[in-house]
Amino acid sequence: MTYWLINLPFLLAAAVVVGVALGRRVAPRVLPWTIAAVVMMTLTAIFDNAIIGSGLVAYDRDLISGVMVGLAPVEDFAYTLAALMMVPALWHLFAPRGSD
Repeated sequence: MTYWLINLPFLLAAAVVVGVALGRRVAPRVLPWTIAAVVMMTLTAIFDNAIIGSGLVAYDRDLISGVMVGLAPVEDFAYTLAALMMVPALWHLFAPRGSD
């Protein structure tokens, strides 16, 4: 099983939650999400590279796509992407009605 197949259920669940949140017909706030995405992806790149470079984590080359950000395979960013999708969507869904 490849790392993308492991990531797939998390990304699909996040996409479903985002879809439900968008169903509330309130325009999402793009600027805060964009700022959070840049910060979180940058931090993921820094710390994943540090962890991989220190030897704490290693990846089977046969199970990754081969697309790398430094030492980190791009698959490593899937959990950050899922969180970036799911957290604001859940915040939006659980906000009291009328606070949108």
